[in-house]
Amino acid sequence: MQALLEVILPVFIVIGFGYLSVWRKWFSDAGVDALMRFTQGFAIPCLLFRAIANLDLQTYFNPPILISYYLAATIGFLLAMTLARTVFGRAWPDSVAIGFVCLFSNSVLLGLPITERAFGEAALAANYAIVAINAPYCYIVGIAAMEVARNAGGGIAATGKRIFNAIFHNSLIIGIGLGFFVNLTGLPLPGVLTDAIDMMIRAAIPAALFGLGGVLVRYRPEGDLKTILMVCFVSLIITPAVTWGLAQALDLSRDAFRSALLTSAMAPGINSYLFANMYGAARRVAASSVLFGTALSIPTIWLWLLILP
Repeated sequence: MQALLEVILPVFIVIGFGYLSVWRKWFSDAGVDALMRFTQGFAIPCLLFRAIANLDLQTYFNPPILISYYLAATIGFLLAMTLARTVFGRAWPDSVAIGFVCLFSNSVLLGLPITERAFGEAALAANYAIVAINAPYCYIVGIAAMEVARNAGGGIAATGKRIFNAIFHNSLIIGIGLGFFVNLTGLPLPGVLTDAIDMMIRAAIPAALFGLGGVLVRYRPEGDLKTILMVCFVSLIITPAVTWGLAQALDLSRDAFRSALLTSAMAPGINSYLFANMYGAARRVAASSVLFGTALSIPTIWLWLLILP
């Protein structure tokens, strides 16, 4: 119960304030859009830049951590895609979009604050290693699968161009890339610049959580309930369970184990809806899964925290 009260609920209360404020018209939709542009376009890239720039790459960028998380996420993607196609009779493009919902967890807006509140800021290093390649990996897998499913013309070159555009026009990727550049080159940053970046960072997570709540008001759960529940079950139960097994088999350290498990246990991220919207496939399932998954993740995250070492 202590984990629920002290770690999880404060994060979701901020999300709830955002939801209530927009639902009751105390905060406008335009304000939410502006807030999310600020957090995702500027504040969170600054957070990721500073984290990657200072990350001990040799310690935390190692195969066991990444395999534990990304192999489990890929299994979740393939399982959800297969079930959407064979059990629920969705077309292949819809099935890929549904699989992508299970692939792209909310590793930043939920994973970072919950891990920090549970285990302290020092425990976030492995989270940052996972987050650093999350968007590139997920978009490469998702776009490649979607292009195959749609049998789009243009071949490898056209597919590669779409992947490149989706990844390198993303401000989060730009922030991560600049962080790697500073880390690998040892480029010194002037104190006045790091102080300014740190001011941006302090606003990143609370503003993003409030904005996330406001965005969720738009995601009305309509129809497709069985498919949505399947997505939530794969995202919140199956994928973290596979991560647990892989982390034990690969003998991850305690901190890396916690980061990999908690990140994989997060609800689907908003990027999963953006991907579905980009292709016009399974948009209602993706949007509703973000809403349902965020709500359902409160008890499931609590349970995972209870059994974590």
